[in-house]
Amino acid sequence: MSEYIGLDVSLKETAISVRRGGKRIWRGKCPSDPSLVADVLRKRAPAAKRVVFETGPLSVWFYHALSAEGLPAICIDARHAKAALDMAPNKTDANDADGLAHLAEVGFYREVRVKGYDSMLSRTLVAARSRLVKITTELSNQIRGLMKTFGLIIPRSKGGKFEADVRRLLADQEELGRIVLPLLEAWLSMRARAAELGQQLVANARHNDACQLLMSIPGVGTITATSFIGAIEDPSNFKTSRAVGAWLGLTTRRYQSGEVDYDGHISRRGDPHLRGLLYEAAVVILTRSRADSSLRTWGLKLRDKIGFKRAAVAVARKLAVIMHAMLKSGELFNREEAAMA
Repeated sequence: MSEYIGLDVSLKETAISVRRGGKRIWRGKCPSDPSLVADVLRKRAPAAKRVVFETGPLSVWFYHALSAEGLPAICIDARHAKAALDMAPNKTDANDADGLAHLAEVGFYREVRVKGYDSMLSRTLVAARSRLVKITTELSNQIRGLMKTFGLIIPRSKGGKFEADVRRLLADQEELGRIVLPLLEAWLSMRARAAELGQQLVANARHNDACQLLMSIPGVGTITATSFIGAIEDPSNFKTSRAVGAWLGLTTRRYQSGEVDYDGHISRRGDPHLRGLLYEAAVVILTRSRADSSLRTWGLKLRDKIGFKRAAVAVARKLAVIMHAMLKSGELFNREEAAMA
């Protein structure tokens, strides 16, 4: 008889519950290590049919490690599981594991596609660079704020010009320099590390045919193309290209109940970083791009009707659909047919 397992994964310990024939036959805990969990399951549930756990910080690691151990690992949406797990009178790790095992047995869950190792590497590279760029900006703003207190106004500048301006203004400020110069050195270090990761991104994109394909779209650069490919992985993961816009949270919510039926703001589901990148690309298409295309023409007409921000969101959604269609077909960006997506 098949056994169904629920895992409530935390950083230190994982609660395990095993069900068979509609009854719980065992539950316990072990350290949060997939190899140790696999050893326990081979002993307690040799005929495991489903091993269910929720999305979380360790879900990617657990999924691939348990799959490598030959176990039928299934990662489910934590938002869907929460509704069932909240039915328990007491919120404990053991009760959560029991609830997940019950969901595994009845099959009432929504499985989540877990990204592959290569996709996670590219997403980690983009995230690390973005974080370093953010830290660099925060440090430069901090330096400007500290020096402004003493009447030292740094002109609007970037890069080496910013460093030269700071050092020039601090030339006669020895005491203030002992405070600000360490921040400037940290800014230089973070800026250099961000540049190194940026070079890695560019080098990877040069050797990736899919990235080069997407970068044929005006306004889509290395970071946007890499992030999109890392999120989509295989175009066949989506039945239609139009589904990508909804998956990224770029379609409006709808609420219907009896006589009430209205559309709201966009759902903002999915990857917020990629959604932001697509919005930025849409803004570039509408404002800075010199390349004429049916997509830009459509977006500009929409801007006149509904305003710039809503038009940019619409262009971002259409851009996501176009990019998926391009990955699926392998064709370069068609400036004449883009607005038909």
